[in-house]
Amino acid sequence: MADLVELVHRSLRDETRREFDRRVDEQAARLADALRAGRLDSPGFGLGIELEAYAVDEDGRLIRVPETVLESDCEAELGKQNVEFHTDPSSFDENGIAEQAAALRRRYRRVQQVADGEGASIALDAMWTIPPAEGSYQYLADITEREGVSIAENMTPSARYCAIDNDVLARTGGTVALEVPGVERQFPSILFESLASSIQPHVQIPDAESFPRYYNAAIRTLGPVLALATNSPLLPPDLYDIDEPFRLLEETPHELRVPVFEQSINRAWEKVRFPGDIDGAADTLERLAADPTCAPFLREWLEGGDRESFSERFWELDHKRGTYWRWLRAVAGGQPVGRGDRWSIRIEYRPLPTQPTVAEAIGFQCLVAGLLRGLDVADHPLADLEHEAAERSFYAAVANGLEADLAWVTADGDRTTDSSVIYDEVFAFARRGLREQGVGPTTIEEHLGPLEARWAERTTPSRWKLDRVADGLEAGNSFADAVHEMQREYLDRSACDEPIATWS
Repeated sequence: MADLVELVHRSLRDETRREFDRRVDEQAARLADALRAGRLDSPGFGLGIELEAYAVDEDGRLIRVPETVLESDCEAELGKQNVEFHTDPSSFDENGIAEQAAALRRRYRRVQQVADGEGASIALDAMWTIPPAEGSYQYLADITEREGVSIAENMTPSARYCAIDNDVLARTGGTVALEVPGVERQFPSILFESLASSIQPHVQIPDAESFPRYYNAAIRTLGPVLALATNSPLLPPDLYDIDEPFRLLEETPHELRVPVFEQSINRAWEKVRFPGDIDGAADTLERLAADPTCAPFLREWLEGGDRESFSERFWELDHKRGTYWRWLRAVAGGQPVGRGDRWSIRIEYRPLPTQPTVAEAIGFQCLVAGLLRGLDVADHPLADLEHEAAERSFYAAVANGLEADLAWVTADGDRTTDSSVIYDEVFAFARRGLREQGVGPTTIEEHLGPLEARWAERTTPSRWKLDRVADGLEAGNSFADAVHEMQREYLDRSACDEPIATWS
């Protein structure tokens, strides 16, 4: 196989882009036909989840993931400090939720045990703030040039990641800007996206006919659900240039992951953004094919043999999906849960940051799946909320967390911005959806109770972090010391596996 530099050069050639786009269009059309014919219908609802994390040393300082850790039950992600866990799909019912929780916890514990042996720890957190030894900017901007290809030294050495980086840089004049309160920086790589970590619940929908209802309703839940989850209000202190730290605490978004990810790509194309409504499930494939092409690859560069399985027959389409960055997206294909046809269609719910505990990550998986199911089974009119209002609600949650001005349509059809009314319905319909799937009251309360407590206590991980840093500043600490002290306390409390609403 060609080496990384040669693959990047191939990816950026005009003839590669033309051939890739031709294959994507053909594969999207074939898959849309299969979708309309019911070949992606499956026996029932299913669940899955992805969880990203990062590695730190015994003092909470960011480190590169030890090689032995990557040989265990996890995968590398964009940055050399990142790892990703995922679960195999299971049915959306009482047993399936138990399988998801057990599998995610088991994988995290196995990896943590390996990390312990290397003097490392895997942090369940949404953004690192204690920089590596060389400093945050130096780490993120460590670049070498090889035969005309820019290589970020702390990016996982993947030809795909490197090609995406170089494709973006070619369209932005060789640098990518990050501008958030207190920070105006130019980076020679998109690697600053790896400041942030996320969780991504997946919900398999049984049939293409009902998929648009679930998808369009999911768009309108993004704001309220994200507001409960916010966990990345601060960057590493050595990236800031500020004179008034208290003012920064007031102005910084509660979920910096969203502007960080958007700005890392959108200087080249507006690809990371709020999703649009769909009329039919096939719309998702048409939009995927029409999206700007970034870092195209052709299957024969990496794999040989005939195209027999789904992943082989639709290889280029699936590759393009990896650069279709919407905060909610459809994933057509893959093995469904249970017996039935060999393909499926599912919703990938993408805006949520990594949570302090595995239990809370599974809680959000249950909240998302239960809410979507409950809204649909009740024929709830949430889809009547204007798309523009849903988008404003989402970015308000990014900025202000639980203090955001959210928008909702109630079960009675009334438009409301009253968060008390909104969260009453969010949890009521999530419970209804879980009950509809045969989930018992004990399991429901186990997973939704800690999240509902966040609303009752008006606290989220981001709120806790900002308050702790403010306490440190009031005690006379420097901004950097206050942030680092908060971060170490967060890591200690996260390791105790207690939900954020119980942290004092």
